Amino acid sequence: MALSPEQWLARLTSKHQPMLTGLRMFNDYYENEPPISYMHPELVRELDGRLQQLLLNWSALAIDPVEERADLTGFELAGGKAAEDLWAVWQANDLEENSSQAHVDSMVFGRSFAIVGAGDSVGDIPLITVESPLEVHAERDPRTRKVSAAYKTWCEELGDGSKVDHATLYLPGSTSWWVKKSGEWVVDGEHKPDEHGLGVVPVVPIVNRPRLTRSTSGVGGIAGVSELINAIPLVNAVNKIGTDMMVSAEFHSMPRRWALGFGPEDFQDENGNAVSTWSKIAGRIWATTKNARDDGAMVGQFPEAQLSNFHETVKLLATLFGAVYGLPGTYMGISYDNPPSADGVRSLEARLIKRVERKTRGWGGSWEQTQRIADRIATGQWRPELARLEAQWADPSTPTIAQKADAAVKLRQERITSLRQTWRDLGYTPEQQDQMQKDLDDEDQQNAALFKLPPAGTQDPAAADPGVIGEPAA
Repeated sequence: MALSPEQWLARLTSKHQPMLTGLRMFNDYYENEPPISYMHPELVRELDGRLQQLLLNWSALAIDPVEERADLTGFELAGGKAAEDLWAVWQANDLEENSSQAHVDSMVFGRSFAIVGAGDSVGDIPLITVESPLEVHAERDPRTRKVSAAYKTWCEELGDGSKVDHATLYLPGSTSWWVKKSGEWVVDGEHKPDEHGLGVVPVVPIVNRPRLTRSTSGVGGIAGVSELINAIPLVNAVNKIGTDMMVSAEFHSMPRRWALGFGPEDFQDENGNAVSTWSKIAGRIWATTKNARDDGAMVGQFPEAQLSNFHETVKLLATLFGAVYGLPGTYMGISYDNPPSADGVRSLEARLIKRVERKTRGWGGSWEQTQRIADRIATGQWRPELARLEAQWADPSTPTIAQKADAAVKLRQERITSLRQTWRDLGYTPEQQDQMQKDLDDEDQQNAALFKLPPAGTQDPAAADPGVIGEPAA
């Protein structure tokens, strides 16, 4: 049964709101603001701000090394032709920079979104924005897996300090704007609904680790899975060990002193005020007028403790974290007595590179659909040739330029790859490839004119100079 816009908005809101707590938790971990503290409040007060919880932001290590290698360089049509008009839309919307934000949020939250709309004026380039799942939610059709409806919500703060909640509802045939009044959503009278008739919802999910089923917690499935699911237990563990190490450093890495035969009156400052416990612990010099023989006063110290057990535990956790996310030891701060060679480095990064390739395969499909919708808005029609649109990504591996060039040239010389594929292997964008092809054609024409020869590929072998090429003339 078809739902009305009011019913869709209520449905999307009711499903989105319960997810926000979990989404905000993932965001806190990525921003290195975990909700768990391992320092007792009494200890914090006792140390008077001298010591803070040690937080190692390993959550970012689960995200950033992948995002740093995922660079979209262009779009190609069937036959390897660059889609220059679509790349112009991409650049006009600053997606070279903003796409990175979408990829980060996709891995942090499990999904992010791209929303496509018309420009402010007729003939303007379509507007593409990247959005956070904290503000956007979409529902997919269980049969087609395509988006059935989506909404975006945000809060506007007015000049008088009051706040107004807004929402935009995206449906396959229309886009409408809503405002909350007295706790109820009503159509925003300042914006007329847009009956665009696209036939698709102009909201494209950019999903991380999509699953066919939904987890028991209600998060995941086709909505994606956060990359931090496996990181959080290890991050909590290393924060606990790190904080304990700092506390031990304060209390045990310096010699611990003991005193016998003293009373409270012996621990007072020059004004008669009792000194704090920390002053007793950290005081460098103790002096007393008591006599050890007559008053039984004695002072001494225990040997300081070593912190190597904490170091080994942190190193073990770093090894486990690197194993989960395919990160070489150098990414986790583990040094080697014998640094690996260039081939060794590439071998250690093999799993990380494969992770990037898997991510970009899914993200590429989302960006391709985004560009199809943008092209439909710009041209008023669905171009059939865009069905085979392909996003091009930079090589995520780290070989040297000389190694890449040597391998590409050898493949070209053996006619295993075409010239266009050789350029692609070397990392040139589709626009650069087209320009190089044009430059080569221009050079051929200039050479043909210089030597008064026809352009390359047009010369008839039978008409060649018999004194230079082929058999002697009959």
